[in-house]
Amino acid sequence: MTVVSTRFQASDPEQLEQGLSAAVGAVRSGELVLLPTDTVYGVAADAFDPPAVSRLLAAKGRGREMPPPVLISAVPTLDALAIGLPFWVRTLVERYWPGALTLVVREQGSLQWDLGDTRGTVALRMPHDPVALALLERTGPLAVSSANLSGRPAATDADQAEEMLGDQVAVLLDGGPARGDLASTILDCTGDRPRVLRAGALPLEELRTVLAGDGVELEDAGPDRGPRA
Repeated sequence: MTVVSTRFQASDPEQLEQGLSAAVGAVRSGELVLLPTDTVYGVAADAFDPPAVSRLLAAKGRGREMPPPVLISAVPTLDALAIGLPFWVRTLVERYWPGALTLVVREQGSLQWDLGDTRGTVALRMPHDPVALALLERTGPLAVSSANLSGRPAATDADQAEEMLGDQVAVLLDGGPARGDLASTILDCTGDRPRVLRAGALPLEELRTVLAGDGVELEDAGPDRGPRA
């Protein structure tokens, strides 16, 4: 088993505070961090640090054609990062953020980042996990992909995350077992109506019902083309 250099137990308030401080320092230094989310464990980098994002992709064995999602700590950040949001996006955000719903939206053209071959879009999510939110509040937006090597299942606990990526990261925040083994549901929100890119933790029938209240139809899922987080 590959052992990460610095691991902190989030269940211990003192260790959690130490871990958050260490993780913030690592992110600001361009290093990677392993953290729990409300879906699966994630590996994170500063979203505005292109070399760090490149290291994240390399650690997982991925190329620029699979850009990572970006996690945020507050709903207003959506408007700072995205443009041209359809009205029904607000309904989804109000209902499901924080939570296991990732929204692919058109990115602000002035953003100084390079997440990969995004074609002018970004996948955004506000997680419902206290450790993840506490870190995001201190760092700002993080590029976060599921903690796994490409082709292997996403880590659902800290040991699995460490075994796969421990030699690639500076800090591991151990939040215990993940609350679920499904990654987030991903919707493409760049068109006139939402389109499923990946079925995940949120039931699609529930999403259809919520969107129907706005008179919007959810397009059926096609091949899984979503980012992993």
